Amino acid sequence: MKTVLSYLSPYKWLVATALFFMLTELSVELIQPLLIATIIDDGILARDQHKIIFWGSIMLALSFIAFLAGIINTYIASHAVQSYGYDIRQALFKKIQSFTMATFLKFPTSSLITRLTTDVTITQNLIFMGLRIMLRAPLLVIGSIIMSFVVHPYLALYLVIGAPFLVVFLYWMSRRGLKLFGKVQRSVDRVTSKIQENLQAVRLIKAYLRGNFEATRFAKVADSLKIDNITAFRIMELILPVLLFVMNVSLMAVLWFGAKEIQVGNAQMGEVVAIVNYATRMTGAFSMFAFIIIFFSRAKASSERMEEVLLVKEGIEEIETDTPDSLPGIGEIEFNHVSFHYPTTDVPVLKDVSFTVRPGSKLAIMGATGSGKSTLLNLIPRFFDVSKGEILINGVDVKEWPLKELRQVIGLVPQQSILFTGSIEENLGWGDSTATEELLREAAKQAQIHHSIEQFPDQYDTRVGQKGVNLSGGQKQRLSIARALVRKPEILLLDDSTSALDVSTENALWEALEDEKATMLVITQKIRTAKGADQILLLEEGKVSAYGSHDELMESSSLYREIAESQQEGDNYVELHS
Repeated sequence: MKTVLSYLSPYKWLVATALFFMLTELSVELIQPLLIATIIDDGILARDQHKIIFWGSIMLALSFIAFLAGIINTYIASHAVQSYGYDIRQALFKKIQSFTMATFLKFPTSSLITRLTTDVTITQNLIFMGLRIMLRAPLLVIGSIIMSFVVHPYLALYLVIGAPFLVVFLYWMSRRGLKLFGKVQRSVDRVTSKIQENLQAVRLIKAYLRGNFEATRFAKVADSLKIDNITAFRIMELILPVLLFVMNVSLMAVLWFGAKEIQVGNAQMGEVVAIVNYATRMTGAFSMFAFIIIFFSRAKASSERMEEVLLVKEGIEEIETDTPDSLPGIGEIEFNHVSFHYPTTDVPVLKDVSFTVRPGSKLAIMGATGSGKSTLLNLIPRFFDVSKGEILINGVDVKEWPLKELRQVIGLVPQQSILFTGSIEENLGWGDSTATEELLREAAKQAQIHHSIEQFPDQYDTRVGQKGVNLSGGQKQRLSIARALVRKPEILLLDDSTSALDVSTENALWEALEDEKATMLVITQKIRTAKGADQILLLEEGKVSAYGSHDELMESSSLYREIAESQQEGDNYVELHS
């Protein structure tokens, strides 16, 4: 927990102040039994009304001081803990943002969500309860034992006779609880993952009437979480009965031997009452130990999960803040004997891929599903590094480019159109936060989405739902393309980004992009789109099957001819039946 708790260091003075007021409360609580003993022995038994009023007034004043200390402690502790929670969430989020894609794939998305939400909250609660009552409980036990020896050492021995057993028992339970609640948090990850998956696929689930089936699947992971929780809490529930049994035995011993000490004149009534009072307070504090161990075990498990993220050293992208005075201009893109496999497997996705794209030209990439088309694009902005070979931009290996500079000149339109909650204008400006309104509209016109936006009642202020749920597939694709064009990229990567566009809209888009001064790599399944490219790269099972113009491939590649002929037959069928 050292790394996680280090984020409290900026608030050390707040923590120290909160602890001071907590100790003030504790001091009053430890003094009160002494005052009660004095009132009994010197006031009630001595029939001295003046001392009863005097010491009673002091008790009342101290109680008011403790009351004020508790309020101030709560206020300061809340401020420190909420500030801490903000800082550690920011640190986790920034760390995740710095992950390479290879590192990101090691952590399930649901697990990262849980670490940023539930795990942080559990740790916050532990710190708050620590500043408020969790530290107070063990200190109250220790203080009560010390004060008992001050009042009457002999009777105090009976009070602490079970202490060694309790220390060993509590240590064992805390170790056991850490393992159990670590398992609980992993079950929470699985539940979060299932919820996330179902919410993303809600339309498909409704369309296929699979609601009951998915409910059954969710019930399984929810039941697993329930069982893990029950197992953990059943074992933790043993703590309180054991603690109370030992303390009650000690209390009975104090009463038994205390009565004998009074009879022989070795103890006063007030001293016995004071020790019984301390025993009662210890019992109350011990009753909180079950809660403390449960809370600590959960927070320890959560903090270890957060530290897994915060302590990642390898697989971190270093985004340079200072870039060199001069960098090679964007031009030629060259793949030189590139092979690649994902970090989680040794199965190659790309095998000895070599080709060259001239500056400002357009390359169409075709191939069957799983042939490595999207992977190839992902290597250019260095989402992953090649396993073998090299990728050169204007003769310079991409590994030698400052990452910030490299990605600033790339416009990426992913296969799945991703839009963010906000207005259309905000989504377009996401590509370049410094873009003017004029530039946003120019990019929208190029992407053939401007007219559609103008038809909306709020036009560019129209709110986009989560993932663009209130837009059609074609509208989302065109907004994604416009967002990339806003950057004025020198390399434009389009991953099957026109699949939802009709023929006329797509033709208008390509015509508008002809004046765009960018080197384009376009993944497509359409021969008519590939025809408009300067060169075509045909991939088959991760290898280059063919490379050249449309006419060249029609002559040299049987696979390309098959694709072209099958699409030509489909087009003819549509024409005959339209």
